[in-house]
Amino acid sequence: MSKLSDDEVRDGLGTLPGWERDGDAITKEYRFGGFGDAVAFVVGVAFRAEKADHHPDLDIRYNRVKVALSTHSEGGITAKDLALATEIEDVSRG
Repeated sequence: MSKLSDDEVRDGLGTLPGWERDGDAITKEYRFGGFGDAVAFVVGVAFRAEKADHHPDLDIRYNRVKVALSTHSEGGITAKDLALATEIEDVSRG
């Protein structure tokens, strides 16, 4: 799996509403009704991440969860990050 070009990252983000590039990662913050909903979302993300063998950085702040994806072994954003972001979007829709 190789690092994507800037154009490939931009194109991929075009299909992922709310996701942004932050250096060598893509990020999005999700908001929920409360802490329990935020943690339930994180659990759903964890199952998808384990299945993909690709693990995001997750920052939980009460009802907000910030997700950051980067393929550290490749030094940046790869197709694996975009694929997991798509999976995470599915989790967020319940």
